[in-house]
Amino acid sequence: MSDAPISHQGSRKISKGGFFSLRRLTARYGYFIASHLLILLAWQLAVVLGKVPAFVLPPPLATLATLGDGSYHWFSNTMTTAAEVYGGYLLGVTTAVALALLFSWTASLERLLMPALVSFNMIPKVALGPLMIVWFKYGVGPNMLIAFSICFFPVMLTTLRGLREVDPDLLDLVHSLRGSKWQLFTKIQFPSALPYLLSGMKVGAILAVAGAVVGEFLGSERGLGYLMMQVQVSLDTPAMFMALLLITLVGMSLYGLVMLLERILVTRDARLG
Repeated sequence: MSDAPISHQGSRKISKGGFFSLRRLTARYGYFIASHLLILLAWQLAVVLGKVPAFVLPPPLATLATLGDGSYHWFSNTMTTAAEVYGGYLLGVTTAVALALLFSWTASLERLLMPALVSFNMIPKVALGPLMIVWFKYGVGPNMLIAFSICFFPVMLTTLRGLREVDPDLLDLVHSLRGSKWQLFTKIQFPSALPYLLSGMKVGAILAVAGAVVGEFLGSERGLGYLMMQVQVSLDTPAMFMALLLITLVGMSLYGLVMLLERILVTRDARLG
């Protein structure tokens, strides 16, 4: 008999927790949807009230109608851009984590390579485009490399900082137990550096999109950036806007995956930003 009130109270707590969780989730995505609807409304009002010519600012429906035109090859071009963004991003994150780990292990290696990496990062990536064309010709690969060259440096810096923010007492404990460097990394450093790594990955996701599109602008035979350059000649502004929206969706999908990974791996209190 005494167990019944406890069970009822526990179920009420669970129900209440689930309600507030659903409420927070609805509020979060409700604001997301509302903000984008406001953008669409402002866009439509600017066209109608401002009497802007369609070749300058097409209405949203005219932009959406271009999806039905097969001559733009929306699917294949979107997949090409997505492959460049995701491929360059994964390469950048992998390289960034590996370098940050090596630098945390060997200070002399960091002193040797970091100045060169900083100098390389200062080179405008647009200037690398012609060289990429000379070295690798056109294609998905060179555009991946441009995306990689833009996104890996911020990820490396934040990861390196996270690896160095470990509690010194934990490091001393592992050393006293004669733990290897790999055990130190997997058991102590990497879990502690996850908030920093994922924070850098969010910045890198944005930069990877910019790098891939810059590569397509400079030299490419397919992709959404290439399509924008092609339709620009004929002042096909609706198609340009649609390509821009699809590029944004590719970037948002990558950013969303990083945020999902952060929610799975990092507790709410430990997240940065």
